[in-house]
Amino acid sequence: MGARDHHHPLDFLTNPERFMAFSRWAAPMFGVIAAILAAIGLVLTFAAPEDYQQGDTVRMMFIHVPAASLSLFVYLCLGIASFLALVFRHALADAAAVACAPLGAAFTALALATGSLWGKPMWGTWWVWDARLTSVLVLLLFYLGYLALRSALEDEQKAARAAAILALVGLINLPIVKFSVDWWNSLHQPASPLFAKSGLPAVYAWPMLVMSLAYLSAFGSLWLVRIRALVWRRKARALALQAAEG
Repeated sequence: MGARDHHHPLDFLTNPERFMAFSRWAAPMFGVIAAILAAIGLVLTFAAPEDYQQGDTVRMMFIHVPAASLSLFVYLCLGIASFLALVFRHALADAAAVACAPLGAAFTALALATGSLWGKPMWGTWWVWDARLTSVLVLLLFYLGYLALRSALEDEQKAARAAAILALVGLINLPIVKFSVDWWNSLHQPASPLFAKSGLPAVYAWPMLVMSLAYLSAFGSLWLVRIRALVWRRKARALALQAAEG
């Protein structure tokens, strides 16, 4: 076999045709997995006992914590995709960045909203300028700033470059969000490891794990669907330009 017939297993990440073939079955598969896990997670959530301090409001944890975790993970994906698009000029990487930004913004907004609902009965207020809450709000602003830059500039290449640089700058905020409760005197409670002696009891850890996997699978499915739509849209635009020039 010739050298050009040899393909790397991860070629689908940079080759649009292989990506489209992969995502055609992967997107619905992740969607089905997400639906099954979400159904199981909700059953476990409502079956979990009340907390002796928080009562029924403890169930908000299974919605809030996975959303907060995904807000960081999705921004990491945005940063990596932006780096690949900026440095290596990969069109798929740029599409991946554009596709995941609204999803990350949605997860971050959900984390802030559910955190506020959870915080009201626990802290007695909807919002405090706490280190964790403030840094997550900044994370949402980075997402919104990325989306605003992509839509504000008419030149698509300039918009992609400016937004990618902003996304890379925003990576600085991720460790601040993650370790804010350890670095500063934060009202927000620190993370509780799953299935550890000092962490969440199993009756709460299992719903948390299942719901976290459901969120992750849903993100994977929606991300692939959005990238596919962008690839088709850009291909249609290129064909229209060729037809107009011809």
